[in-house]
Amino acid sequence: MNIVFHESCRTFHLYNDQISYILTVLPNGQLGQLYFGKAVRDRDDFSFLLETCSRPMASCVFDTDKKFSLEHIKQEYAVFGTTDFRSPAVEVVQENGSRISDFQYQTYRILPGKPGLEGLPATYTESDDEARTLIVTVKDPVTGLAAELLYTIFAEKGILSRSVRFINQGEETLHLTTAMSLCMDLPDSNYEWIQFSGAWARERYPKKRILEQGIQSVGSLRGHSSHNHNPFVILKRPTADEFQGEVIGFSLIYSGNFLIQAEVDTYNTTRILAGIHPSGFDWKLEKEQVFQTPEAVMVYSDRGMNEMSQTFHRLYQKRLARGYWRDRERPILINNWEATYFDFTEERLLKIAEKAKESGIELFVLDDGWFGERSSEHAGLGDWTANRNRLPEGIAGIAEKINKIGMKFGLWFEPEMVNRDSDLFRRHPDWILSAPDRRSSQGRFQYVLDFSRKEVVDCIYEMMADILSHAEISYVKWDMNRSITECYSAALPADRQGEVYHRYILGVYDLYERLTGRFPEVLFESCASGGGRFDPGMLYYAPQAWTSDDTDAVERVKIQYGSSYCYPVSSMGSHVSVSPNHQLNRSTPLSTRANVAYFGTFGYELDLNKLSGREQKEVKAQVAFMKQYRKLIQFGTFYRLLSPFENNRSAWMVVSPDKKQALVGCYRTLSETNAPYTRLLLKGLDEGTRYCIEGDSNTHYGDELMNIGLITSDASCGEMAEADVPCRDFDSRLYILNAL
Repeated sequence: MNIVFHESCRTFHLYNDQISYILTVLPNGQLGQLYFGKAVRDRDDFSFLLETCSRPMASCVFDTDKKFSLEHIKQEYAVFGTTDFRSPAVEVVQENGSRISDFQYQTYRILPGKPGLEGLPATYTESDDEARTLIVTVKDPVTGLAAELLYTIFAEKGILSRSVRFINQGEETLHLTTAMSLCMDLPDSNYEWIQFSGAWARERYPKKRILEQGIQSVGSLRGHSSHNHNPFVILKRPTADEFQGEVIGFSLIYSGNFLIQAEVDTYNTTRILAGIHPSGFDWKLEKEQVFQTPEAVMVYSDRGMNEMSQTFHRLYQKRLARGYWRDRERPILINNWEATYFDFTEERLLKIAEKAKESGIELFVLDDGWFGERSSEHAGLGDWTANRNRLPEGIAGIAEKINKIGMKFGLWFEPEMVNRDSDLFRRHPDWILSAPDRRSSQGRFQYVLDFSRKEVVDCIYEMMADILSHAEISYVKWDMNRSITECYSAALPADRQGEVYHRYILGVYDLYERLTGRFPEVLFESCASGGGRFDPGMLYYAPQAWTSDDTDAVERVKIQYGSSYCYPVSSMGSHVSVSPNHQLNRSTPLSTRANVAYFGTFGYELDLNKLSGREQKEVKAQVAFMKQYRKLIQFGTFYRLLSPFENNRSAWMVVSPDKKQALVGCYRTLSETNAPYTRLLLKGLDEGTRYCIEGDSNTHYGDELMNIGLITSDASCGEMAEADVPCRDFDSRLYILNAL
């Protein structure tokens, strides 16, 4: 790992064993992009990589040089209006109305390790030898606005992170209307674009298309990263697949409005932009004020999408998630929501907990309905004090009783929201986001609190901290159940209303930081109607997230498979729920529901007292299985093997770091008759090691299992005999491999 500046040609080279990133100071003083990809050896002069030529109709920077037009040059942090007509990385409005900028190279510095970003989540290092950071300062000579471009290259894997820090060193007040975290010009467009899109209950489905001339993008204007589009995109070569070929992943560590965009010009160069969505964004920057963009992470792999994903998994698991629970196996929990909804008493909750304890479950979570006048969605949000009619001794009392049963206790909050029918709203009706003289839209009968205001965040913090400090609480589920509408703050002047979306997210981060700092051993799980804010920004504060409100096992295979392209298994909240499923009304075997939910943090979302004796016995076996294998599942190396988006069958596996143990999950949506024989090519094993497979009397070398395959044929192959284990729709099987 190194960062080298070649003074003679004013070129920077960031590299490690896997990647190189090369940028240069252009003849006009701006920064140009020369190369990003597989590692190349360093040399004194890379200037030959800058190609210029005279083109018809080109507007040129220098009147004496018809070859130098920014329209045809790959740039590092592009501006609009000075011969580049593509989408800019930055746009600044001066007091005179001009939007023209010219960011000239000033200086650079190289730091060991990686600096943090004030007020924002970001990847980090624990020692200086894990990474090096280049900070290049550029400045607009007219406005005096300086920008520090931050590049961190990690010692291991193909990881480069980027962000920008703006400092107004001029005399006039400026407005940032575009401030992207990353601008990346690639020399060609021979890529397939994969985004991760969907909606509530079907989040993060991979959507693939070929890059074409013009613009394609994903983003959110909902005030949160959203169920609809995730802040993560893959560019892959058309010949690349899961295990070979060139792939670049782009991930934005941010939980608010975002944009990731690819623009292919008519010369087939590709510009990638990633950052805060510029629509509706306007940040007023007075003299000496600073604005920091979120961090964007790029991961390069020349060995396919699985390696790219594994790099993201390791980075986000070990150097984005933090704190007490980062490296710990997660407790197996039971949540009362789908068991009771709002219809519960303390007695009923304790009966559920007692049965869960008998099954070996470790954590009981009390969901919505425990506070204020909350007996439905219509009232109570914002009043974070226990409803004594339901919980006579409050939260401290039920927490003590759950702990005496022998389980940990967890609690649900939705701190960012308020009902009109609540004491908080009656005291502070101006604390919601709402536009003057206009109707305020509701979602789930609730309004969004104005977290851009410190006094609002302070009030919610005090209520939550009071509960957490006076009760034995080990877990917090932090929910957020609606998007932002009428985004206007009564506390900000007209010329700062464009800051509200971003200030809101900063307020969320601030509340998380204060609570996790004060209660470091509480396990926080983020949630937003399931997957509405399943993003890297949340992982910085909460090492796991409720992956989706859809708990149907068949749909969860798709959702968790799509999520795995960027996010580690340890981040995915996954529960076994009742059958028929409450979202789809589909009936699936209890074994399949568990076989899917194992590949996450694992828990239950039902009333175990309503299960049959046979089912309760099966649950005990499932809990014991998860306890035995959760370290492997949550912290092993994850491989996607067969996609549920392309096949009736799907499969994945995890392998221990020492390759001595592996667990394979195989799933079939619909049963088949007289089907072909099937084999599954495994990955990640040691070629020369012999493995025994539970239930198979034979042993197999790793190279056999990876090249010939694991035989997965079952009774559906041929005519089913009476003695065969019957096949069914929504079937599944686990294969446990242990090295001899």
